[in-house]
Amino acid sequence: MNEVVENAEGKMKDWVSRFSLQGRTALVTGASRGIGYKICEVFADAGADIVAVARDSKELAKVAKVVESHQRQCLTHTCDLAVPDQISAMCAAVAEQTRVDILVNNAGVALVAPALELSVEEWDATMSINVRSAFLLSKLLAPAMIEQRWGKIINISSQAGVVGFEEHVAYSSSKAAMNALTRGLMCEWARHNIQVNAICPTVVLTDMGKTVWGPEEKSAPVLSRTPLGRFGEPVEVADMALYLASPASGLVNGETLLLDAGYSAV
Repeated sequence: MNEVVENAEGKMKDWVSRFSLQGRTALVTGASRGIGYKICEVFADAGADIVAVARDSKELAKVAKVVESHQRQCLTHTCDLAVPDQISAMCAAVAEQTRVDILVNNAGVALVAPALELSVEEWDATMSINVRSAFLLSKLLAPAMIEQRWGKIINISSQAGVVGFEEHVAYSSSKAAMNALTRGLMCEWARHNIQVNAICPTVVLTDMGKTVWGPEEKSAPVLSRTPLGRFGEPVEVADMALYLASPASGLVNGETLLLDAGYSAV
């Protein structure tokens, strides 16, 4: 929303208010680049203050700059989400600074390898970041959402958690687990007016997406069976996240929303 749309009385139009995040604070993991960076930018443009979490403090400074360009506050926290104690310490520090209304579990890794070559260490690293951190963050931040009887948890999953891909056994397993986590948390927390949903994008052309899917021999077979014939852009995931974070999605809960250009429908 680059312009505030107002009616003759100077009030925000209903459709704008339904997609507004004014008065809300969102914590976004993996915020320093790619999808996470774009979510921070789009949420700030919609009126939210941001708590940006990532491992690289220099990259987080860039996030803060773009958020502040929308006249919103941006708190930054460095955290290795593979380390539970760091997650706990970060959440405690955030609680002293602000209230978190919206949690976006975006951070993830894709360690691509054939199943016979995948190491136990690679499996564990994938699960700890892609699934365990989402569970721990949700568990630590939910009590305040329960107390205020309002909260949104948005898990950035993948179409790979719904359909199979070669050399993605750990990644796919972690995203399928994230989808199950979404449904399980919804069952427990919907009674507290907390919505928990997952977005399952196709390949998104972030740096990670380009590295894995850049070679034509990898991308061509997927694109050939994708009805729209293209991969996604970070802003398209961010826009879906905005919908799920906003009042407009008030009836959506426990869903895994495929954003995959029709791939899983054929």
